Amino acid sequence: MRDRSRGVVRPFSLRNARGSAAAAAIGIGAALLATPATAQDASEDEEVELDTLRIEDRTADVNPNAEPGAPYKARTSGDVRITRPIAEMPNTMQVLTESYIEDSGYTDLRPLLDAQPGITVGTGENGNQFGDRYIIRGQEARSDVFVDGLRDPGMTTRETFAVDQVEISKGPNSTFAGRGTAGGAVNLITKQATTDYDFVRADIGLGTDRYVRGTVDANFVLGEDLAVRANVLYGYTEVPDRGPADRERKGAALSATWSPGDAFDITLDYYGLRAHDKPDIGDYLSGDGSTGNRLPVETPPYAQDQDFMRSHVDVFTGRVNWALSDNVKLTNRTRYGMSDNGYVVTAAAGNTTSATGPGGAYPTITFSTHQKFQKVDYFATQTNLLISSDMMGGKNDLIIGAEYTDHSVKNGNWLNTNTGAFNCRTGTAAGSALNNYCGIGADGRPVSNLNSLLGRSIVRGAVNQDYHVETLSAYVMDTLDITDALTVFGGVRFDTYDYSLGVTGGNPPAVTQYEYSDSFWNGHLGVTYELGELGMIYASVATAADINGGESDVGTNAGYGGLLLVDGELPDAIPERSMLYELGTKLNLFDNRFLLTASVFQIDKDDVFEAAGSGYTPTGTGNTGANRTRGFELGLAGNITPIWSFQGGLTVMDAEITKSAANPLRVGKTLSNFADFQASLLTRIQPTDAFALGFAVKHKSKRYAGQPDTAPAFTTRPDGTFFYNQPVPAYTVGDAFVEYRFNENIEFRLNANNLTDEKYYLAAYQSGRFLYKGDARQVVGTLTLRY
Repeated sequence: MRDRSRGVVRPFSLRNARGSAAAAAIGIGAALLATPATAQDASEDEEVELDTLRIEDRTADVNPNAEPGAPYKARTSGDVRITRPIAEMPNTMQVLTESYIEDSGYTDLRPLLDAQPGITVGTGENGNQFGDRYIIRGQEARSDVFVDGLRDPGMTTRETFAVDQVEISKGPNSTFAGRGTAGGAVNLITKQATTDYDFVRADIGLGTDRYVRGTVDANFVLGEDLAVRANVLYGYTEVPDRGPADRERKGAALSATWSPGDAFDITLDYYGLRAHDKPDIGDYLSGDGSTGNRLPVETPPYAQDQDFMRSHVDVFTGRVNWALSDNVKLTNRTRYGMSDNGYVVTAAAGNTTSATGPGGAYPTITFSTHQKFQKVDYFATQTNLLISSDMMGGKNDLIIGAEYTDHSVKNGNWLNTNTGAFNCRTGTAAGSALNNYCGIGADGRPVSNLNSLLGRSIVRGAVNQDYHVETLSAYVMDTLDITDALTVFGGVRFDTYDYSLGVTGGNPPAVTQYEYSDSFWNGHLGVTYELGELGMIYASVATAADINGGESDVGTNAGYGGLLLVDGELPDAIPERSMLYELGTKLNLFDNRFLLTASVFQIDKDDVFEAAGSGYTPTGTGNTGANRTRGFELGLAGNITPIWSFQGGLTVMDAEITKSAANPLRVGKTLSNFADFQASLLTRIQPTDAFALGFAVKHKSKRYAGQPDTAPAFTTRPDGTFFYNQPVPAYTVGDAFVEYRFNENIEFRLNANNLTDEKYYLAAYQSGRFLYKGDARQVVGTLTLRY
């Protein structure tokens, strides 16, 4: 099973085989015409090369980490610090390949991740409202998204038009990622220019709900040493069945690579995204909170004309790879990024008009406003020295690395004035004057001007939170083959940081400044034992640490990861600590084209920061909480036959609060936004070279809304039993697609997502005030042109 061809300093280059598009075409033809006998006579390197060229016949923009012959299976990680194939690593890593992303029909990162077992999504009120927010194995991960191994700190909308693959590491991961990562991390591997060959690919999509999407991916070799690549995006759609709520995307990713030889290359790239949405907050929970009988209430599409959510992202990255010798390689990734995320959105809730008002009393919905803006500036640089050698008779991959990050965030509020005329009266006070905005009229129908009812006037306000974290890190990682079958993986990391938060409040406004410094160690240790050619078994332990005030979007809202104070003062707190224990197996089947994984795990999180009251208050009890997650995870990715591909898995998990000084009644309760059972599967069948079809299904069990790292809101009955107040119903949703390839240059794919038009919900706010809806059925056709 072990892939001896994967080395930390071996350059990936096909220049000698294909220096141009013509050479690529010759190589593809040779691969298609090769007989089994000629393939058997060829060398090992030639066999790998021919397999790779066959995959290029389907997609011009080859992902260098892909497994030849298995479009849903990644062979290697895009992180240079992971020096062995994914099938040999002692941890759970789920990879979503470009082919999987295309076939799924999802283009934003949030619906892609929500479909994966072990991951749920969360909501926010006036913090991270619609920026991507993920929860992995029950632990908050909204700040644990990385791009090519560097943290991406902006609370933004994330797109996939410039992504080769999405790598989801599950379990504490601070040796690789630094602070946070209590439940895991998400790493996006981006498309880069290559000097190997030219290609141009264009995708044009049209669909229901006014869907239109166009992308271009073009790579041009300007000489033996220089290449440029451009990815361009425009997309628009109304939110299915919720118009006028809509989503618009404009993006560009530009990359230039200079590679004067196999030993050295420099890449400079730019990524820009403009995501302009009119968001839909969705429905809400209603019912008898004293019995727990709360159910979703469906609402008409009520997004206001002035509502918006904007994510503007600009990122510049430089990359250097330098093979100092056959066994030593130096890499550096340096990035400067900016993002501006802002929104003003509307939420609906049930209400009843006043019996004393015009028309008498009738049930209706009224509205609330939620808003925030966030400006992020960050700098990061990461250097790795990779040394490959033979030690104790086996291969040894040693990594010595250092990282510096400077992360600055300014948060503020929008000033909103509703200028529309009141159209109803609510409340119990006597009188007939109108005093509110009602979305449902006395006839039980939406009012005629529902989407312009509030008539908002919006002005950007002043910054009221100034967040800054500067971090310096150093780490050592080693992978050592003790015997042909036994391999040990280990690493340690030291992080030291300076934290500051300035909060503006009061009348007249005054700034309160909080500052502190701290440091922590983390590590991981894993052992794998190879079971012949079939696969391996492994055991691993790993740690993670997070800091007081680690979330940049919430200031001193301690219940949501903001800075926690005790008696109004900054406490002498220690970092939160997470420990992973995992046993598992990985079986590389069907000529290494299908990976079956299984693991059992436990995550213990201690020294958890607890807020004393609601999530809005900075007051807390310090490092007084603890929780535990246990579970089983099964994963599968790849081909069981040349024509049948799979990607999917399931998780069965149990979460429990094990300690709480803030509220001892929380002990024994589950974690907020946590699904006990999740499963998903996407499968593709290609009976002929021209035709393919597939379907997908995803299921999530019931979840309960609440604050991160603690129990959902609950009520204790007189007999001592309890119920959770804010349930999010379980759901099962199915998708389907068909694809037809007319020739090597033209193909067409039809996706039908949410095929049966199920009504389902992704997440709820802790009070049930809003309930994010999953998208209704949408049908999209995409024409792909290749040159």
